[in-house]
Amino acid sequence: MLNRLREDIASIIERDPAARSAWEVLTCYPGLHAVVLHRRAHWCWQRGLWWLARFVSHLARSLTGIEIHPGAQLGRRVFIDHGHGVVIGETAVVGDDCTLYQGVTLGGTSLQRGHKRHPTLEDGVTVGAGAKVLGDITVGRGARIGSNAVVVKAVPAGATALGNPAHLVAGEGTRGREPGALQPLLEQLAAHELRLAQLAAALQAAGIAGEAPDTAAAPIGEWSK
Repeated sequence: MLNRLREDIASIIERDPAARSAWEVLTCYPGLHAVVLHRRAHWCWQRGLWWLARFVSHLARSLTGIEIHPGAQLGRRVFIDHGHGVVIGETAVVGDDCTLYQGVTLGGTSLQRGHKRHPTLEDGVTVGAGAKVLGDITVGRGARIGSNAVVVKAVPAGATALGNPAHLVAGEGTRGREPGALQPLLEQLAAHELRLAQLAAALQAAGIAGEAPDTAAAPIGEWSK
């Protein structure tokens, strides 16, 4: 137990530049307190002590503002930064070295008992403030979920998901799957550039304008290739 606590504290100090000492982390970090209390609640849950597990979870929420259902599975070195408003559902699975910021919800989309209703975060996933990850989906190892994103589909390992509904914008998991968020914008800029060049050429031919702009040096359209 003490080894796990030391491991958690060391992990927080390594990942949070605001952490100045182990004592500060131990006494002033609600994310750490929530994780430690969840381990007690989860221990009770696994042994059929349902009410006691829920009561410990309730106390943890009252003390920290972080609600973790005692049935949820948390890995090692999970860091809940700031943490207020975080909600983790009963069948959620959070892997090792994951980071969750304030207002994150790992929620369900089904009311069926006895089924997995909440997401699985593989190791090293980061979920930004206010993001919602909903349903029995998997967020792959090392993926990133942007702030306030709403994720309802699986996210490949190493990818970044942004927006509502979330779309993939970067990372190895997006190669060959979906263009980046800037791609449509770049294509539109390239089309406008072509139209302006054609208009300038027409004006020049009519003797209304000077030389057409030189767009051959670095056309915007080339950025999208």
